[in-house]
Amino acid sequence: MPEGHTIHRHARMHAAELGGQRLAVSSPQGWASDAAQAVDGKVLTNVDAYGKHLLYRFEDDLSVHVHLGLFGGFRRYKLPGPPARETTRLRFIGDERGMDLAGAVISQLIDPAEEDALMARLGPDPLRRHARADRMRAALARRKGPIGGALLDQSVIAGLGNVYRAEILFACGIDPLREARSLSVDEVTQIWKAAKKMLAEGERSGKIVTVPRREAGKAPSKLTGKDRHQVYKRERCRRCGTPVRSQTVATRTLFWCPNCQAAR
Repeated sequence: MPEGHTIHRHARMHAAELGGQRLAVSSPQGWASDAAQAVDGKVLTNVDAYGKHLLYRFEDDLSVHVHLGLFGGFRRYKLPGPPARETTRLRFIGDERGMDLAGAVISQLIDPAEEDALMARLGPDPLRRHARADRMRAALARRKGPIGGALLDQSVIAGLGNVYRAEILFACGIDPLREARSLSVDEVTQIWKAAKKMLAEGERSGKIVTVPRREAGKAPSKLTGKDRHQVYKRERCRRCGTPVRSQTVATRTLFWCPNCQAAR
């Protein structure tokens, strides 16, 4: 499932390419026909991202909510573009460019009350300009389970996925099996700052690269596969060479270095 940096990158690029234009919107598959009919011929005013959710803002206070899930994705093109596929949930056609959405688990209109309810369920998003760590800190202070599981809970912090939780905890030197509520205020602040930094770098580059240049031996953007990360899916810790441990936590395989993230 795409992590928060990808969603924010989608929002930025889609707003740049289609924002301010009166769009022709259709649902070739029929899955999102109600949403398509409601916004067809209307101006796209903005695209918002929050965690793993996209909100396409149209004139007349209409919003289309998209959540990609595991298999959702976009196809962007210059017009006239390719024929729509049978799996296309939504097709947006602008003045010079078009975009198709396929495979998303959510692609529907959302009214203000529904949006408020959605936002109330989500924790702070580190990529949002005015986001603060207070709600995350309060949620973790009540959490009995491991911090490695808590960071995948979108009600604690929005936008993190399996790669980022492993790499953020590694960067902070925190054992992922520690009880979340045992973390100090300083440790939670470290996690928040690391999340902001890593997600922002991922949004700019379009890929998750968590190895600092001084440790990579070359520009992080040129790294491929497992070499982009410190512990995620690696056999040995990139920093110290210790065998990486793995364990299923919150239904996903978590990776960590028992030396760099020693239990306290």
